[in-house]
Amino acid sequence: MWERRSTERNGSKVAALFELQTNTTGLGTVTGEPDYPGADDALVKAAQDGDRGAFGMLYARYARMVHGILLARVPHAAVEDLVQEVFLQALPRLGALRDVSRFTGWLAAIARNRANDFHRQARPDVEFDEEAPSMQSEGGESKNRTPQASAEARAVLEAIRSLPEAYREPLILRLVEGLTGPEIADRTGLTHGSVRVNLHRGMQQLREMLRGKAGSAASPQRGAE
Repeated sequence: MWERRSTERNGSKVAALFELQTNTTGLGTVTGEPDYPGADDALVKAAQDGDRGAFGMLYARYARMVHGILLARVPHAAVEDLVQEVFLQALPRLGALRDVSRFTGWLAAIARNRANDFHRQARPDVEFDEEAPSMQSEGGESKNRTPQASAEARAVLEAIRSLPEAYREPLILRLVEGLTGPEIADRTGLTHGSVRVNLHRGMQQLREMLRGKAGSAASPQRGAE
């Protein structure tokens, strides 16, 4: 099942991950956004012909995917800027994409390559920043969050990043970006079955890891009583 039941059973720690969701203006609010079979192909073709509005719609549809791919690989504080860079790299290259049906996989590959470039550039000064722009509202005000929730989000994100690579990206796309299993499959090029298996196994390992950390944290307290 693609329901969020398994996520909800993990309590506030996993729920806190939603604080890390991208806050790019306009996501999901584009008016007149087409939603029919072949809609993306039509948008890609229009963008290739120079329609900036079509490219803007592609951005609105896929920025969360790009954000999740990057968040699985680079420090949180760097993600927002890199999302913009990925689309800036994609725009001039779009005309070279011969098969428009491969747009999602092509864009995902650009995002992964940008993450690899980030690490090759070795920027040790970029670390998790609780006050990073993506954790604030559009007006600059902080979201309704507590230091504990921010710490929990950081802990869960680090736990996900320590999982095997096959599980990291689907879990972040599901838990942080809120994509459904079929959406993850459609946007990453994986089969629905692979996404389902990776989410299930990844959640199992994540739960075990979080339970282990919770037990370790509680042990000193028990010993002190």
